[in-house]
Amino acid sequence: MQKVIAVFDIGKTNKKILLFDENFDVVYSNSIRFEEILDDDNYPCDDIESIEIWIKNEIKNIQYKKEFIIKAINFSTHGATLVYLDKEGNRVTPLYNYLKPLEIDFNPFYESQGGVEEFSRKTASPAYGMLNSGLQMYWLKHTKPHFWKKVDTILHYQQYLSYIFSNKLTADFTSIGAHTALWDFDNMKYHDWLAEEGISLPEPKPGKNAALSLVNGQEIYIGKGLHDSSSSIIPLLESNQDSDDEFILLSTGTWIICMNPFSKETLTSHQLKNDCLCFMTPDKKQIKSSMQFLGRVHEVNAIELGKHFNVEENYYLELTLNKELCAEIISKSKSIFFPGDIPSDFIGDLNQLDSFNDYEHAYYQLIFEICYRVHKGIERILDANNNLKNVYISGGFNKNDMFVEYLNQMMPEQSIQFPEGKFASALGAAMLMKHYF
Repeated sequence: MQKVIAVFDIGKTNKKILLFDENFDVVYSNSIRFEEILDDDNYPCDDIESIEIWIKNEIKNIQYKKEFIIKAINFSTHGATLVYLDKEGNRVTPLYNYLKPLEIDFNPFYESQGGVEEFSRKTASPAYGMLNSGLQMYWLKHTKPHFWKKVDTILHYQQYLSYIFSNKLTADFTSIGAHTALWDFDNMKYHDWLAEEGISLPEPKPGKNAALSLVNGQEIYIGKGLHDSSSSIIPLLESNQDSDDEFILLSTGTWIICMNPFSKETLTSHQLKNDCLCFMTPDKKQIKSSMQFLGRVHEVNAIELGKHFNVEENYYLELTLNKELCAEIISKSKSIFFPGDIPSDFIGDLNQLDSFNDYEHAYYQLIFEICYRVHKGIERILDANNNLKNVYISGGFNKNDMFVEYLNQMMPEQSIQFPEGKFASALGAAMLMKHYF
């Protein structure tokens, strides 16, 4: 039987299992989507019970077929998602959706912690509401006491998935450091507000630590799980460990996240006000980052462009790269669709579409404005004395020739590259388990 490491890569849309061999090549994968259910406020959320059953069955089926021997299991999931457990280890609440609006005034809380600006700086967490998982805890305690009185333990999503196999209550630095408002980056420990609220969380440990557990009669090492964006940078850190050159990773999808693992400077208030924050590596080092919802901007505006020019919403896939048009639009450097802040519905000024002769020019302008904001995000997270040589693009936008060309022209001193292989976040989670082969 072939030895493998199994990784569950749990996104908002697709839930995947991947088996990696000793060369970290994928030798098996399976993907599934689940219909959302409604939480106790009738807001859509993931069906955690069905997901949990699927995960357990996937492992059981692999063991039953005896083609692979699983040496370790790890998990990579999206952030800002918590599981509340009672004293018996049972789930107390639904798996709340991080897009859910919170009907609570956080101002008294922020004021008690020195104001929103100072608190956000210290925790490297812009005031994002539900996207700050720490504030989800505060919200649950103060608005749903009937649930809160049952809560004994709180785990991030990835640590809960680990718990269902290991029965260990754990925390890891990548999950705690992901815009949670839980971590004091000045002192590199949990923020004091948790103790003030009577909230106790497991102490995070390095990501390479795993627990030997019995899974369906077989001994398997169970990893603690990671935040997906932080996990995706691990393969690059591994492959560049003998180089002095610095790099940025653009993790692109619904969110475009620019990650700089080389920044030594602390986060400033100016950076926080401009969508900057800090993640953490599995061994507790900061990753200065810029996070923008630009994949969503592309998605909704591509639909509007298709309607206006009477073409399919993904017609941009048929366009060929026009480098001269890219250079022409860059030279004008004009924001037409988004001259100011991006509106809450993410749709640009559609009245401007009448000024374009064809779909191609309008789409190139849209991609320019997205790429311009990405480039500004990169500039904001660079230290004054940086040695940036490479920009890696992973995810959907590395297939968008216009996006890549704009970045090439905006950053002529850097090399635009693409990480080898697919499934970067799952690969990072697998690589942390390499000692257990």
